[in-house]
Amino acid sequence: MLLLQFARCDFLQANLNPGRKDWQLKMEKKTYIQDLKQGQQIADIFVITTARLAQAKNGPYWQLSFQDKTGQIEARIWSPLSQNFPDLKPESFVFVRGVVQLYNETLQINVEQMEILELEQVDLTQFVPVSKTPPEELYARLIQLLKQELSFPAWKTLARNIFSDPEIKKALVNAPGGKSIHHAYVGGLLEHTLSVCKICLAICDLYPELDREILVLAAALHDLGKAFEIGNGLCREYTDPGKLLGHIFLGMEILDPHLKKLKDAHPELILHLKHIIISHHGELEFGSPKRPKTHEAFVLHYADNLDAKMNTIDQALETQEDNDNCPYWSDYNRSLSRYVYRPMRTPKEDRTPKNKDKRKNKCLLPLKA
Repeated sequence: MLLLQFARCDFLQANLNPGRKDWQLKMEKKTYIQDLKQGQQIADIFVITTARLAQAKNGPYWQLSFQDKTGQIEARIWSPLSQNFPDLKPESFVFVRGVVQLYNETLQINVEQMEILELEQVDLTQFVPVSKTPPEELYARLIQLLKQELSFPAWKTLARNIFSDPEIKKALVNAPGGKSIHHAYVGGLLEHTLSVCKICLAICDLYPELDREILVLAAALHDLGKAFEIGNGLCREYTDPGKLLGHIFLGMEILDPHLKKLKDAHPELILHLKHIIISHHGELEFGSPKRPKTHEAFVLHYADNLDAKMNTIDQALETQEDNDNCPYWSDYNRSLSRYVYRPMRTPKEDRTPKNKDKRKNKCLLPLKA
């Protein structure tokens, strides 16, 4: 409780004296979810992403999920403390004192004390994960890549019309690549899209018979619906259209009016573009309306899956600092259904010549006797 009192005291003193230059000082977050360890005592700020009141033998308890910019963690408030909170809502900020415990091979926080905070008391940038590259820059890179790769007039027109739409741009710049599994941060969708485009282009270099332009365009558009599938709130909840239709259908709804306006694209080309996009999940059980049936559709599916898996592994291993090249096992990853391992890396040899031939600049003509 003492830490909470000090934090509140600092905040109140800063805000009650508007003559100070730092009167807008926010409460400082010191511990992030990615750094939490079993048995650790915590006293810090989190945002509630889900809240459900359940019943146990000894009384009602709260099942919560907390979030900061590094991830999410489950939490529990047991009775009788739970009865101090008749209503808890997602996107509420709270100061929590508790202990980190391991339950079913997953860390969770057992809350011992909690206080609800005002929005003005927190720095929002500490709670919303953002891509390392600014989303606006990622968007500009995607536009530039399409300008370089597209020469067919219909595909150039389609790309220009889609990516110049202010509403689409705003949604893409703020969108995560997913809710929790891969690229689950602001800018994640653009980061994923750009990577998938680059993977497809690299594969086209290996298999030059592929239709390079339709493939890179499909890669740029394949997850367009995700920008409207997940909401922009802190909790990143699925929208009603996202829950009822899914991002593949939403993406096609956005594309369809633009495709109908294309005058210089054969219907067969448009049909193929649609197929590549709607089959990118690969299998029916993974939410794909159709399975891939062309070279390009297979390539996009595997490129999409590869980038998603690489990012998921990165996130699983991110909690361990990569500073000593030591082997490391991650915690159990539910989406991959396994632990993942970071092995020792092969040493990079220094190929800079160390001992230059001292005779290099000397005259090598034979000396006269």
